[in-house]
Amino acid sequence: MESFDALTSLVAGGGVVVLSGAGLSTESGIPDYRGPSGVARRHTPMTFQAFTRDPLARRRYWARSHLGWRLIAGAAPNAGHRAVAALQHAGLVDTVITQNVDGLHGAAGSPSVIELHGRLDEVTCLDCGNLTSREELHRRLAEANADFVARVAAVNPDGDVDLPDEQVAAFRPVDCGICGTGMLKPDVVFFGETVPPQRVSRCFAAVGQARSLLVLGSSLTVMSGRRFVIRAAKQGIPVAIVNQGPTRGDGHATVCVDAPLGAVLPQLAARVGAGAPLGV
Repeated sequence: MESFDALTSLVAGGGVVVLSGAGLSTESGIPDYRGPSGVARRHTPMTFQAFTRDPLARRRYWARSHLGWRLIAGAAPNAGHRAVAALQHAGLVDTVITQNVDGLHGAAGSPSVIELHGRLDEVTCLDCGNLTSREELHRRLAEANADFVARVAAVNPDGDVDLPDEQVAAFRPVDCGICGTGMLKPDVVFFGETVPPQRVSRCFAAVGQARSLLVLGSSLTVMSGRRFVIRAAKQGIPVAIVNQGPTRGDGHATVCVDAPLGAVLPQLAARVGAGAPLGV
């Protein structure tokens, strides 16, 4: 209760920047790699180098991702997402930086979101730069693979699935529908790929202007998110972390709350007088 009171006090002061991770989306049915509801990964996450250089790896990715896309497309914001949106509408949270690629902050009504690692619902052509919707690609892939039958063993947090190689071999990827030959890639940052510098600069600028940094549902295992916690701590900006289990940022935190976000965040919003935004 003491830590929750300290968290409430920080958020009530306004000027909060939120950094969210996969743990915020688990209650929307999207699994987490590292949290208590995490899944054991049966294959190595796709790297940018493998995707762009190896046609077989690219086929494997699209076969798995095509089957897993419906989990992401069908996910709805949960109470935690809605509470964050309510805090923004109440003027207490200025910006949300999310490591998630599911688009659920925006769907919950958050007006200012920096999607650090991009979005799964958009697809880019690495040749012509054309950006299209994932729904359009899903339709094209379904048409190109009308006879493709596969059994999904498990769905991973990034929206792909575990699929045997013999089933992958029957899948046919498609090229860009605009230039005709370009390589298509989900508009997300793969392992081994660099987050666009402009996007990182926007995040650092937001953190630098914050009165506090609130980390939600991230183990802070990778530097991509942890660097903002380190920057905030160096600048004397208080850091609060709400997560189930320890994180690699706990040593920098002023407040740590170990609890489910779907329970804590609505309580927090209610305590500071923020109600759920209309229409959400």
